[in-house]
Amino acid sequence: MRGDLQASVRELLGPDVPLMSEAQRAHEIDTMLQQVGPGQRLWVFGFGSLIWNPAFYFDQRCAGQVYGYHRAFCLWARSGRGSPQRPGLMLSLKRGGSCQGVLYQLPQGAEREEMDVLWRREMLTMAYQPVLTRARSPRGWVTVLTFTANRAHERYVPDLSAAQEAELLASGEGPLGRASDYLFDTYRHLLELGITDQRLKRLCQRVQQLMNAQSV
Repeated sequence: MRGDLQASVRELLGPDVPLMSEAQRAHEIDTMLQQVGPGQRLWVFGFGSLIWNPAFYFDQRCAGQVYGYHRAFCLWARSGRGSPQRPGLMLSLKRGGSCQGVLYQLPQGAEREEMDVLWRREMLTMAYQPVLTRARSPRGWVTVLTFTANRAHERYVPDLSAAQEAELLASGEGPLGRASDYLFDTYRHLLELGITDQRLKRLCQRVQQLMNAQSV
């Protein structure tokens, strides 16, 4: 299955798009684990699709907040929920502010295996930059792994206006569905956690208005 995923991505993106190798993935995971303090439990912070579809095993799940980063649609989606003909946008974390999302505690002793699952899912095209930071949970501060925008990557989009974001999310569509559904699902699952992201709320309203106008 893992080889099939890489082959599918290669077919969608073309032969010239760099993909992370097995050796690179193992090295990055080892480097990240070495940064975790002795006796510390490692958590993962989800700010987008990881909120409702983590695809890895975990011991605990709760709402949480990281500081120094905010959620932003700043990565091109030209596969998945977009295509070269109808590109969409994906979420990442950018510097500044704070972000509320979901915290997952990785199983003790199985961190490497679950991080491997995460890397294969999130880091295949290397559009994210994994970082360790601190997050506030209902039980106090915890060490978290999360994925920020790789600003050197060709998929990084630094300066879109709110109108441009809405237009791309309203029109983007690919093999995995519409970019708008990714936005709506993120907002809906945050609401289920009791989290209201006002910026996402306004963006949902703009995107729905555009889609309604397009269907008339």
